Amino acid sequence: MIRVGVVGYGTIGKRVADAIAAQDDMKIVGVLKTKPDYGAMLALRRGFPVYTLPERVDEFRKAGVEPAGTIEDLIKASDVIVDASPEDVGRENKEKYYQKYGKPVIFQGGEEADVAEVSFNALANYEEARGRRYVRVVSCNTTGIIRALTALRLNGIGVRKARVFIVRRGADPKEFKRGPINDVVPNPVTVPSHHGPDVKTVLRDVDIVTVAVAVPVTIMHMHMAYFELDSPHSRDAVIEAIARTPRVYIAEAGRGLQSLAQIIELARDLGRARGDFPEIAVFGDSITVSGSELYMMYGVHQESIVVPENVDAVRAVLGALPKWASIEKTDRSLGLLAEGKRYGQLAPRP
Repeated sequence: MIRVGVVGYGTIGKRVADAIAAQDDMKIVGVLKTKPDYGAMLALRRGFPVYTLPERVDEFRKAGVEPAGTIEDLIKASDVIVDASPEDVGRENKEKYYQKYGKPVIFQGGEEADVAEVSFNALANYEEARGRRYVRVVSCNTTGIIRALTALRLNGIGVRKARVFIVRRGADPKEFKRGPINDVVPNPVTVPSHHGPDVKTVLRDVDIVTVAVAVPVTIMHMHMAYFELDSPHSRDAVIEAIARTPRVYIAEAGRGLQSLAQIIELARDLGRARGDFPEIAVFGDSITVSGSELYMMYGVHQESIVVPENVDAVRAVLGALPKWASIEKTDRSLGLLAEGKRYGQLAPRP
């Protein structure tokens, strides 16, 4: 049984903790909170021991929350740490705590790539994380792009060039301090955005440029992608490649799925916790192939897309399971849509 400590219990941390708890080969040792707020109460109700920073112990006790210990106690009790702290805090934790104990740590995409030995996406480079001490699961948008590219590459469709235009949500639903807004903001105003270089920390050989804007929505990101393929391929071949790849879903307009809001409604109707949709949602009607040119649009749920990646990263660093065994185990435990998916080395098309 792999003992996992989760440092940070916000948007990503609470979802990762629930996903880890759903695995039959893992156990949550505890979660770290810096404030005795409703999140700490939620963690306790879910049966997760709550740890805090040494300087916050008295604050927790005064609020009626008895900590299970400090962050160092959590590290000592864990086989691996998933750090889901806010941006840059993970690096601080590494310098202050993690290096002292030598335990494997999974960081998030809000940290710069050099915080870790390898950037990670389960479909693309699972094996590279094996035996590493510090691994970084790339950000939501980067994860979405890598999945889209890897769905093709795993099925024998090479991509010579990728140009991805990202419409970013303005804020996560709970981030009230960022709104209200009435604007479309270049994010950043320069080209490329950081997402393209981040993709190259995993897929080092890809020719990619990304452009991003932020808009006043909270539900999901939308990507509009242009891929120049290695040779002409049929639309059917592209659809087959996408359909058989885990963690990628084809949304059909004919089935009432032609917007991001409808994708989230689908997640709710499926009974997904918090209305999460960890797959990328490729709009099937947008898939257009002209010779060696491919165009498509897909949604990325920023709150949940990296959750299964964190679960697989835990197994990868410890060498607990081979790539496809871990991916399939994770997907089935989380109730991801697995119909027609191939969990194994996907046979290249002739």
